[in-house]
Formats: sequence, C-alpha cells, structure tokens
Amino acid sequence: MSGVIVTNPPRAHAEDVEALAGYGVATVHEALGRTGLLGPTLRPVQQDVRIAGTAVTALCWPGDNLMIHAAVEQCSEGDILVVTTTSPCTDGLFGELFATALRHRGVRGLVINTGVRDTAELRAMDFPVWSAAVSAQGTVKATGGSVNVPVVVGGQQIRPGDVIIADDDGVMVVPRQRSAEAVKLSEARTAKEEASRLAFADGQLGLDRYGLRETLVRLGVRYQSYEEYAGGAGSETGGGAGAGAGPGVRP
Repeated sequence: MSGVIVTNPPRAHAEDVEALAGYGVATVHEALGRTGLLGPTLRPVQQDVRIAGTAVTALCWPGDNLMIHAAVEQCSEGDILVVTTTSPCTDGLFGELFATALRHRGVRGLVINTGVRDTAELRAMDFPVWSAAVSAQGTVKATGGSVNVPVVVGGQQIRPGDVIIADDDGVMVVPRQRSAEAVKLSEARTAKEEASRLAFADGQLGLDRYGLRETLVRLGVRYQSYEEYAGGAGSETGGGAGAGAGPGVRP
C-alpha cells in the first residue's frame, strides 16, 4: 500500500472551534440536524473531559502504526489526531509515547477507530483519548498509508481541518465550512434548552410544552383508568403493561 502525506491543509477558524467546545457533542449534533456523530463504539478512556480541535487524519494498515509517526509531524497547536485503518483492527496502535510526542506539539487529544494501550498512563498525563478498543497487542511499522486525506469513521467522512468535538457522550465531526454556522445553531439550541429547563424546574410537563398531547391523540394513544385497564379494556385496545392513567385525562 502506497500513500500520500498532505502538508498544511486549511483548518477551521480557532474561534469557532473554541465556541463549539463549550457546547459539547449532544448539543452540536442536535443543532446540526442530528448529523456528524461517529457512532457509539468510540468511547473515552477517561471521564469528565470535553475537547474540540481541528482534525489531522491518519490512514493506517491494520496492526501497523507507521503512519501515526508520520502524522505526528503534521500536527500543531489545537489539533486532534484522528486515526483509522484500511480494514477493521483492534490492535493497540497508540500509547503513552505517542501521547508524549503529541502533547509537546499542542495536540488536544486522539480519536482512534482501533485500539489503544497504556490507558492508566494516558489518564495520568491528562491526554484525552477516544478509542474503539483497548488492547496491549503490539504493532509493526512496515506499510505505507496516508496522512491528511479524507477518512471515514462511523459512517462519517472526516476531512483534515474539520472540527472534531469529543466528550463523555461520544465524538462528532463538523465540516470545516460549517463551523461558523454550527456555532450559531448551537447557541440558538442552547437558549431554547435553557428556556425549557426553567419551565421544567417550575413544574411544566414536556407533554404540554412541546404540544405532545395532540401527538398522542393523532397516534391513537388513549388514557385509561386502572380499573378500566385491569378489567380488560387495555388488552382490547392493544395497550401494554406500561400504559396507565395520567393526570388531566382527556378521552
């Protein structure tokens, strides 16, 4: 396998990256129409950490971390290294020594669609990592790959310079060209959520705030008293064991 190392790709604006870090994965994902999530298999090796940065991508051969070494050279302040392989792999391609080299260059963390090792050391040095596996299995450095080319992780295309956001909820990508738009949409969603939070704290129900009672009626969902349900009416209407009478019953 031959490849290419692309140098100095354009990156999203730093101010947009910093703003998106404040909103987090769930908010930005929803704000962008539930797009960009890299799936549930990428899990943090630490807790209570949220980062955002610009992607440097590395495409490796399974069981071979040669191109991670090449990618380190292309990383700079504010980047997040994103690593995947040409076919599925769970070997430990990344560990403490790589993290030490990346930390020196100002890299904010790692997202890797394979395995990592030295997890205790990574936590101790506060180097954030999201991986698909944890494995002590060693690797070789023998096959060419690519750096700073588009890659696909979790069904999402990641281009160098895109914004990567990662926290306890997972990892997502924001295309570089949409970073400013994502900030505005996330700000609006946050304001909307805050208004709902205050309403819920004051006792309002989501059924009323979001107009969901009408949705229940449209879908044919009916309230029944316990006596009606226990008497067999529930089974006749297809109600389940979780269906019960709610406050403000309206037939």
